[in-house]
Amino acid sequence: KQSANLRIQKDNRTSIYQLVRKEDGLTKQDILHRLNLSLPTVVRNIKMLQREGLIGENGFTSHTGGRRAATYSIVEDARTAVGIDISRNGIIAAAVDLTGRIIAEKRETFPFELSDRYYRHLGALVRGIVKGASIDEKNMLGVGFGVPGLVTADNQTVFYGEILKFTGAACGDFSRYVPYPSVLLNDASAAGLAEFRIRGESGTAFYISLSNSVGGAVMINNRILQGARLHSGEIGHLTLHPGGKTCYCGQKGCADPYLAATVLSAPYGGSLEEFFRQLEKDDKGARKIWSAYLDDLALAANNLQVLFDCRIIIGGYVAEYLEKYMGELKKRAARLNTFEKDADYLEISRYKTNSIAAGAALYFISRFIDSI
Repeated sequence: KQSANLRIQKDNRTSIYQLVRKEDGLTKQDILHRLNLSLPTVVRNIKMLQREGLIGENGFTSHTGGRRAATYSIVEDARTAVGIDISRNGIIAAAVDLTGRIIAEKRETFPFELSDRYYRHLGALVRGIVKGASIDEKNMLGVGFGVPGLVTADNQTVFYGEILKFTGAACGDFSRYVPYPSVLLNDASAAGLAEFRIRGESGTAFYISLSNSVGGAVMINNRILQGARLHSGEIGHLTLHPGGKTCYCGQKGCADPYLAATVLSAPYGGSLEEFFRQLEKDDKGARKIWSAYLDDLALAANNLQVLFDCRIIIGGYVAEYLEKYMGELKKRAARLNTFEKDADYLEISRYKTNSIAAGAALYFISRFIDSI
């Protein structure tokens, strides 16, 4: 019985914090009505969360003839985490607060290598972003490294890392000079986590990450499906064109060599920005590449829709430029749709930039919030 009571108290506390996190400026009366709790329960938990520095008063209700009620919001920087997006030629770092907002970020060109020099650089980058954002050391939850590979269930080892040829790499190496708890995360799963968290919606969705490699994440009932062997959602290895281009995995016709951001950037000096600049200028070469790319993306999206019958959210580096072309993508996907005459299931990620780094940080933010 005591254990059950403690669980109820914990659930009430978590529910109150989550509600205040989602809806800024609520009063105690608002909270008790929304959650169907008693006033003493709400008051007790509000005081507890205030003592821990997690929520605070942010104002009062407008005059209604009586005493004005205090309104509450979470203390956004009560805890912070840092995420690192690691790719072949660059590193992106982002510090994230308890709302999921990026409060500091840094991009730099620094080729990947398994070396002490590289690990020292990661440590300096993390310490630099913490110092630059004036983050209180005691409020740092940890550092997540988003990597283009599959990682073990304990988030400590890469068990498939063909893109960067780093199978077997350990979190302890990446975090050698990082003075905080650290984990390794698959980059697409990290980006998917960021997207699902910022939306705060329930249900099922598939997130496609169109970065320098192609990945995905399946969200079912607000949890990312890992799969029995930890490679669920790996759309990059869905066969689009049997016998087609050779993928880095050794198979032919996978989605990755057709949909990776490098398909667009490689002919333009490795710059995705330059590709879309030329597309805007109606460059013949860019137009031809883009048309083929949209056809392949529509095919992949339709295949996912047939399987899951859910929202397909497109993220990654390409999503940053995709908004003005969504009409054309939907038109092509609609032509493949067996069941409806549209492709309204397609959406663009709300995290337009730095989604992998933000998601890697949100691993720690989410765990902390769930522990409240």
